[in-house]
Amino acid sequence: MAGVKCTERRRLCNDAAPAQALCRAQPTTRRHAMATDPFGDMKKMLEQFKMPGVDMTAILESQRKDVEALVEANKSAYEAMQAIARKQTEMMAESVQVMQEAAKSAADPAKQTEVVRSAFEKTIADMKELAEMARRSQSDAMTHISQRAAQHMEEIRKMMLPK
Repeated sequence: MAGVKCTERRRLCNDAAPAQALCRAQPTTRRHAMATDPFGDMKKMLEQFKMPGVDMTAILESQRKDVEALVEANKSAYEAMQAIARKQTEMMAESVQVMQEAAKSAADPAKQTEVVRSAFEKTIADMKELAEMARRSQSDAMTHISQRAAQHMEEIRKMMLPK
């Protein structure tokens, strides 16, 4: 919280959560820089500790790619979650419509039996579809992570080769 007076710092920390206070106390340009390149400060810090034979830039680039792979996996999972929620909403609307139609024909037991049977079959089919959507979502998310893991292993192998 550089540049913020001690009394101002205390007021910020007492008024809001510490993370929010820190965010408000940081200059806008630094917050913007952290949002656009969160590894910027880390690069500067690691450049101070130059170790022979260790390419810190390559290590940071590898970590950046790891984070990007996790972000892609999370995006994939989030999109799938939204699709599943939409599908569940659609299923619920269909179920309500079927129940309303069944209530209209309450006097005919044969028709009610048919409605219950078809509703049961539809429920089983819907459950299978939701399970398949969830499986596909998990598979897509793991694909992002697995691809990055393979790339990461190749990067490590290249770093270990003598130069």
